[in-house]
Amino acid sequence: MAEGSEFRHWDELIPDALGLIFSKLPLQAILMVIPRVCKSWAKAVLGPYCWQEIDIEEWSSRFQPNDVDRMLQMLINRSGGSLRKLCVTGLHNTSIISFVADHAGSLQTLRLPRSNISDTLVEQIAGKLSAVTFLDLSYCDKISATGLESIGKNCKALVGICRNLHPLHTAGRPLLDDEAYAIAATMPKLKHLEMAYHLVSTKSVMTILSSCSELEFLDLRGCWDVRLEDKFLAEKFPKLRVLGPLVRDYYERNEWDECSDYSYISDDLAWDFSGDFYDDAESYDDPWDDEGRLEGLELRFYEGIDEDGGAFGWPPSP
Repeated sequence: MAEGSEFRHWDELIPDALGLIFSKLPLQAILMVIPRVCKSWAKAVLGPYCWQEIDIEEWSSRFQPNDVDRMLQMLINRSGGSLRKLCVTGLHNTSIISFVADHAGSLQTLRLPRSNISDTLVEQIAGKLSAVTFLDLSYCDKISATGLESIGKNCKALVGICRNLHPLHTAGRPLLDDEAYAIAATMPKLKHLEMAYHLVSTKSVMTILSSCSELEFLDLRGCWDVRLEDKFLAEKFPKLRVLGPLVRDYYERNEWDECSDYSYISDDLAWDFSGDFYDDAESYDDPWDDEGRLEGLELRFYEGIDEDGGAFGWPPSP
């Protein structure tokens, strides 16, 4: 930097400050572009400040489970125990879910929709999720009231939970109120509850309302057997906003349905999993392969950019 200049070079910022700035960028930019700019930026990407909040929910729906597991393990390790928010979908292996729980000491928001989580696994890891305040277990079909009860007993700070079900999973089945009663019995501090397409009755919902006095939002879309009068709710629960059950909309098909065979990888993801990732700020020979965990995964950096990169709207590679 020139003497007397009123501006500082970005590469002179301390890694902590750079990490906070880079954390606002998309995952692709953090992992693919930033490390190639300079060594100080590559070092910052390896630090925990970029990874206190990890949101790969959309990305994880487009890749095979083993690739998602390896990416998730790498990013959580980089967080250095400071992970506060994690959003990922479709985890299949119990080992990676246990790994998440083992690093959940500071975790406050955890979204694991469409994941292979059973009551047995929940009972094993619930004690490690005591700091979690918001939990999303929507479309996790192997969880029942037993698992929810374990969560409620261990996650005392829980104020929000999403437990939405797929309408095809509940269609034609009889009423089943046990999950609603488990929520009412063990989660009294809830302010936000989503339980769309649950087979619940008016009685069990009223039990929730009586037990969770701080509730501000309740999603009952598709809970066709629930009957709540607007006047009664306005008088007894003036702070509560209820969505449903008679919502005249269509159930949006989720990406899991479209990508269940993992055969589709968006053309927009020019950083396909076929290569290497940056790990060592001092060496660019083995890009983001933390301790070799991503060995064998190739990466096409800005694939085709030399020939027709303009068609994708990508800027020139750094």
